Amino acid sequence: MAFVNLAELETAARDRMPKPVFDYYCGGANDEITLRENRAAYDRLTLHYHVLRGGDGRDTTATVLGHRLRVPVLVPPLAFQCMAHPEGELAAVRAAGEAGSIYVLSTLSTTSIADVVRAASGPVWFQLYVYRDRALTASLVRCAESAGCSAIVLTVTAPRMGRRERDVRNSFTLPPGLKAMNLTGGELDHLPEKPGESGLASYFQSLIDPTLTWRDVAWLRSITKLPLVIKGIVRPDDAVQAVEAGAAAIIVSNHGARQLDTAPATISVLGAVASAVAGRAEVLVDGGIRRGTDIVKAIALGARAVLVGRPVLWGLATGGERGVAAVFGTLRDELDLAMALCGCESLAEITPDLVR
Repeated sequence: MAFVNLAELETAARDRMPKPVFDYYCGGANDEITLRENRAAYDRLTLHYHVLRGGDGRDTTATVLGHRLRVPVLVPPLAFQCMAHPEGELAAVRAAGEAGSIYVLSTLSTTSIADVVRAASGPVWFQLYVYRDRALTASLVRCAESAGCSAIVLTVTAPRMGRRERDVRNSFTLPPGLKAMNLTGGELDHLPEKPGESGLASYFQSLIDPTLTWRDVAWLRSITKLPLVIKGIVRPDDAVQAVEAGAAAIIVSNHGARQLDTAPATISVLGAVASAVAGRAEVLVDGGIRRGTDIVKAIALGARAVLVGRPVLWGLATGGERGVAAVFGTLRDELDLAMALCGCESLAEITPDLVR
């Protein structure tokens, strides 16, 4: 599992995974323009470092919704993790806890909420898709609460599934023996098999509610006392509306470039969104983060922390829990070095003037 950086880890994972599984994890929507731009936008930003700051120790800790993190990196919701490794979500949540991080569990996990929380040594948030069946949706929220999750993350980027052409070519469906374990029974726990189509897209079209509005955010807040995080914001006006709707945090996200192609790279809109929020809610960001320098750039532009998704899957595929731990270790070491070279001893010293 030796690798020098996360790009090398991705190459190793690709060699170990069946092509339909790797394509599902790796791919974006349509021409994958936003997928490439999520990464390229970080590369265009330069770090204007300070010198002669002294100091020989850096504090990488952050606080997110009251949870103290040893490094400002969370695991985002990633569906069907047992496709990457037999222990899937269990391996990932153990590694996140050991790293002092927060783990966000997908509605479409291949391990149940209760089992994941039992395996966790750190906070677990639950990511929610709203189903047409609102009673089912409410039951998912209750399960998350009773299991011990500490926040609900509402994904708002998927009224319909984006066209992921890799999945169409592969007629993507779950491998035999895997199910969406939070939704056992009937048509809810498996994806249809349709030659020449994505089974996940068919699942979404038949079961996920495409009619969500801001009124539904109020409904969700009325059925849970957990903090609400809204994931999928790229506009300042939507960010303001999310705050007014009671979100404790927002995640600047374009769904990993898997929904609307040619949507903006998340780092390119982060500063404007953070300015619009103006401290009234916590701001997180995902999409394209592969280096410690990327984390510095995101924090400088207003993020409290970042979420790093696909590398967690590459870590799972190559080494299970140990592989995910290696991802956290690599990012922690790179962040520490970037902070040292920028002349920053704490995250609070990573200010907007560092980035151009």
